[in-house]
Amino acid sequence: MFHLFDLSLKLNGFPIEKGKKQLSEILAISETDFGAFLDSNQRKIVEYHLKNNPYYQNFVGKNAFENWSDLPVMQKKDFQKPLRERLSKGFTEKKVFVNKTSGSSGDPFIFAKDKECHALTWASIIYRFGWYGIDFNTSYQARFYGIPLDFIGNKKERLKDFLSRRYRFTIFDLSDAVLDGFLKHFRTKKFDYINGYTSSIVLFAKFLQKKNIILKDICPTLKVCMVTSEMLFEDDKILLEHQFGIPIVNEYGASELDLIAFQNPNDEWQVNSETLYIEVLDDDNNVLPYGKEGRIVITSLFNKAHPFIRYDIGDIGILDEKSTLKKPILKKLIGRTNDVALLPSGKKSPGLTFYYVTKSIIEDDGNVKEFVIKQTKIDTFEVEYVSEKELSDVQIQHIEKAIASYLERGLKFSFTRKEKLERSKSGKLKQFKSMI
Repeated sequence: MFHLFDLSLKLNGFPIEKGKKQLSEILAISETDFGAFLDSNQRKIVEYHLKNNPYYQNFVGKNAFENWSDLPVMQKKDFQKPLRERLSKGFTEKKVFVNKTSGSSGDPFIFAKDKECHALTWASIIYRFGWYGIDFNTSYQARFYGIPLDFIGNKKERLKDFLSRRYRFTIFDLSDAVLDGFLKHFRTKKFDYINGYTSSIVLFAKFLQKKNIILKDICPTLKVCMVTSEMLFEDDKILLEHQFGIPIVNEYGASELDLIAFQNPNDEWQVNSETLYIEVLDDDNNVLPYGKEGRIVITSLFNKAHPFIRYDIGDIGILDEKSTLKKPILKKLIGRTNDVALLPSGKKSPGLTFYYVTKSIIEDDGNVKEFVIKQTKIDTFEVEYVSEKELSDVQIQHIEKAIASYLERGLKFSFTRKEKLERSKSGKLKQFKSMI
């Protein structure tokens, strides 16, 4: 069989066969020996960058290390300098994979991976999608993503879609007329799986619900749906499972790293321990035990071109008590560290708290399709929403009462109905944003 996807990676200089072989060897390591594998590769990657990366040498302040816990934690702001100043010796921008983070945390930056590391990243992704019978060389993807609007960027992305067997549904306009066009493609194309941004896929499911359509009934080849880049709430997952008639898989990743966690067929959010080392730290950078909530800090074990060592990705989460070194399980992803509301009483509350409370009330009748919450002052919040009809005074009173109960009294809210919500250039929807 002609493997066009694998060939496209090879033509771009990514040794995918070598990456697959390396991943297979890592997967074969026993639980008993996995601690030694991690210790060895943590030491190797740190020693490599201390020897070959002037930027990391300067960041650490010495060229040797003894204790892992003594290594400083890297923040996104530490990468706000030209990429060439951060590359290891022997690497140039033309010899590495270069990309840019989405900037959803407010601190976008350009990063690099050496080509062997990027091949290993793809091997990791291919392996996990394979849990659900998906093969990038043969399976046909319905892709819910944004796309560059400039001519060259657009054509490049379309070529990638062709090589990767993807049909792209662009998500900048998700009106009913456009979603009806999406539906026609599902009636006529033999898609194997759906992949894309959570909020857009949920909106499509609500459209199907309104039309009383189960997607699997009109596209029987569909096997699975992978959602990524935005939070997946439990009630949204239930909606997707019902309206699509297929398993819904929750993916958590970062372009500068790899897939971080991927829901396995046993419904566990399994952390990638093959190419990454994950720690959960408190505010003083102490490692927290399994079951405790803290900052997610990640080390890329094989990226020689650019150091991501004890890198604070900007998310808060909990590793499950049943985690092991070889098979860590992400119990909960709570949200981004910068998505926190500071309230008049001094209380700090994750922005998702507002989202959960509001969501549970305004979605009772299916009227509201999407909404975002912005904090404009310490006691003032704006709720922007898309709906068929305006929220009633009674609904608004219920929301305000629930928020006073969950958070505190005296908070002010305004509600504005919109035709559509503002998304980032990539098409992501930021559900809570603090402006203070």
